[in-house]
Amino acid sequence: MSEQREDLRSDAARSEFQLFHSNVSFGQGNQVYLERPQIDRLLEKAVGNPLVTVVAGAGYGKTHSVYSFLRRYSAYITWIQLSERDNNGERFWENFITTVRVVNPEAAAGLAGTRFPETERQFERYIAVPSEKTNPGKKYIFVYDDFHLIQNKAVLKFLERSVTSPFPNITSILISRSDPSINLMSFLSKRLLAQITEDELRFSREEMDAYFRIQNIFISPQVSSRIYRDTEGWAFAIHLAGLSLKNAPAGMEYVPHAMRSNIFKLIEQEIIAGISVSLRKFLIKLSLIDHLAPELLREIANDSPGLIAEMEAIGSFIQFDTYIHTYRIHHLFMEYLSGKQDELSEEEKQDVWTKTAVWCAENNQKMDTINYYEKAGNYVKLIDIIYTLPLMLPNSIARMLLEIFNRAPPRIYDEIAPAAFTYTRFLICLEMFDKATDELWKIINKLELKHSGGLPLSPAAHRTLAGCYRNLGFVGIFTSLYTRDYGFTAYFEKALDHALQSGYQPGPPVSVSPLSSYVIRSGDEKGEPERYLAALEKSVPCISASMNGAAWGMDDLGWGELAMFKGDFASAESRVRESLRKAREKEQYEIENRALFYLLRLAILRGNTEEIPEFLKKLDSQLELTFFLNRFIYHDIVTGWFYIQIGRPDKLAPWLKEDYEGSDLNSVNSGLEIVIKAKYYYTEKYYPAALAALEYREKKYGIWAFLMGKIVMLTLESVCHYQLRDKKEAYRALEEAYTLAEPNGLYLPFTELGKDMRALASAALRDNATVIPRDRLEKIRNNASAYAKKLFAVTEQYNPPAPKRTAGSIAVSLSPRESDVLTGLSQGLTREEIAQASNISPNTVKSVIRNIYNKLGALNRADAVRIATASGLLAEVKGSVDNGTTE
Repeated sequence: MSEQREDLRSDAARSEFQLFHSNVSFGQGNQVYLERPQIDRLLEKAVGNPLVTVVAGAGYGKTHSVYSFLRRYSAYITWIQLSERDNNGERFWENFITTVRVVNPEAAAGLAGTRFPETERQFERYIAVPSEKTNPGKKYIFVYDDFHLIQNKAVLKFLERSVTSPFPNITSILISRSDPSINLMSFLSKRLLAQITEDELRFSREEMDAYFRIQNIFISPQVSSRIYRDTEGWAFAIHLAGLSLKNAPAGMEYVPHAMRSNIFKLIEQEIIAGISVSLRKFLIKLSLIDHLAPELLREIANDSPGLIAEMEAIGSFIQFDTYIHTYRIHHLFMEYLSGKQDELSEEEKQDVWTKTAVWCAENNQKMDTINYYEKAGNYVKLIDIIYTLPLMLPNSIARMLLEIFNRAPPRIYDEIAPAAFTYTRFLICLEMFDKATDELWKIINKLELKHSGGLPLSPAAHRTLAGCYRNLGFVGIFTSLYTRDYGFTAYFEKALDHALQSGYQPGPPVSVSPLSSYVIRSGDEKGEPERYLAALEKSVPCISASMNGAAWGMDDLGWGELAMFKGDFASAESRVRESLRKAREKEQYEIENRALFYLLRLAILRGNTEEIPEFLKKLDSQLELTFFLNRFIYHDIVTGWFYIQIGRPDKLAPWLKEDYEGSDLNSVNSGLEIVIKAKYYYTEKYYPAALAALEYREKKYGIWAFLMGKIVMLTLESVCHYQLRDKKEAYRALEEAYTLAEPNGLYLPFTELGKDMRALASAALRDNATVIPRDRLEKIRNNASAYAKKLFAVTEQYNPPAPKRTAGSIAVSLSPRESDVLTGLSQGLTREEIAQASNISPNTVKSVIRNIYNKLGALNRADAVRIATASGLLAEVKGSVDNGTTE
């Protein structure tokens, strides 16, 4: 990194950089420059703060003032150029990572495997990167240029959290035409925010005169006064006035027209009039796109080096930005060019958009690739790019793609075979199953009606039918949780038949399978899991054969899952290992991850502790699989489960310790992380929070809750109530769990609670208070006890638990409002419930909670309650329920 910074400074030394801080940037040829040392001093003082805002109207030289200063400032600079298209979270994230990659490839690699940080958990994953990848002894500066263009709430929320995150060696600079639309009051009140406005950026009359003299423009004091009165120190207007004077015939006096209303006229007269027709058209083409990389510009210029050189000669309005390896065109000049786009033919526009889409695809900027192919009307290529995305898309991307297809001309559904069933894929990702099913049958009936009339089906029609039947099969899998209809195999068989008749040629593996919290999606009647798995076993070969390996090994994983939950650990291990072998054969990363998770659990269950390090190492190696997009989330969940089991909750990823704010995964593929969070709260002895997390899961997923998941949830709920000395609720939850588990013998969740389930089962036997047969309760107790002993042996191999943090003798003072909110937290209330009880808004509650965490030095609500209790700020939370029950 230091070598790169030295190269940057040497580039600056070699470049003739124009220190006139308006729209003028890099010098060209024999240009001369004006230094503004007072601006540099102002910025040097400002970057001593963690946050700087530079707010002024167009043409005040905001960007170039900052840019010039940073070229000579010793720091690692990341310059993020924002545009209106960055109001899409995923597009913003691609832009952000691409920019970071120029300065810090290692950090960009860490971010590339994550999605746009829309939730608290994703932000925790993001914020860990600067913690791990930055040198605490070095200064880092992030510049967000054209901040005023961002209106999207999610992107603004991310930026607000980013720029207000407490890193002492990081400064964020926001360049904007208007006050940033984020909450900066806390920084302002603590005097951590430096603000630079139009007043500081205006040229003084002396600076204006000095600039004219450098340009060999000599004017009388009277003319100087008139120009300054006209321009009011506005840098862009001063520069255009200078151009006008310089190009005026000898003896002609200054005409006061360099005002905002005449800017475009001046650009026409002073710049456009002096360039070639081919350059004019080329510049108008550039106004169609956001990316101005040299390689792309050469493509658009048809490899005409003369055209690029003529463009660079404009100098004052176009610069090459070495920070992000791209050209930058002054926004006012770009606005002028945008107004001339009617001069281009539709063919010329499509050519520019197509070349830009190709460049974006080559640079792995998929959201922009899709955007430009849509503009070019090339839906064939657009759909090709979509098929490089995961099968189950995040909701935000699915909604964006659905909007694109809703805007598309109707003809594409007749002309492009995959278009119709691709559209239904977005509906499935958004859980609009009924609508997806209706649309799929409309397509199928239309095509099969033609075929029944004696017309042969074309390869394109076969391909369409293959996609339709395949999507119907996936709808069947996803909805079988509540329909209990396991007839989806027929759809996958038809899909394969049509795929083969279409001349289907296998391509690269589809490496992401629609794997959920559990493989088995069945009801609780006896034999139902087997019926589901039998259908899946017939379906997987068809899915894999028609989708380049997708789902290969999922059926073996399902059988292993069932055997493990039934307690047949030898059979479970055999099937799971076979699943792992198949998954690696076809690059099915999610199946491989789940197989390793189950093997890790089986190693504990069977007492094979020597295998555990190998499985943990293999899980870590998955973090290097860049095509496994959810690798960080799944890794955190799996290893988090293990660390909780061995009593090391301190080693969990930070986001698993935070209050739940939603899942990063598509909802048909999520839920397991909530249980891990509840187990964390349980391990930390914060039982109300554990119950709240479980209740949230039940409310959110309802009919989507898996059979195994329901049993896990109820068993965990039962021991939570027992720890809170509420035996009535503990026995009730235990009975419900038993009722679901007994028909199919799914007792693993009872066993894996170890000593806690042993204690509960022993109490239930002693009290004779449940309807569970005594012999079953004894078996549950004995299995849990045996597991506890095996788990102890595993725990002994690892470091002892870290000591619990307390506030000790630190004097902490809480306001009355903070005390009320802390009490609510200790009672397991949600933010909304605390807000209602305290008659304040949920946002205020969120702010107060952050203040409490800061004062106590707490990581999360469990940490806060524990520290407050230890320091005497909060009476110990007993958590008992006044229902007449006792131990």
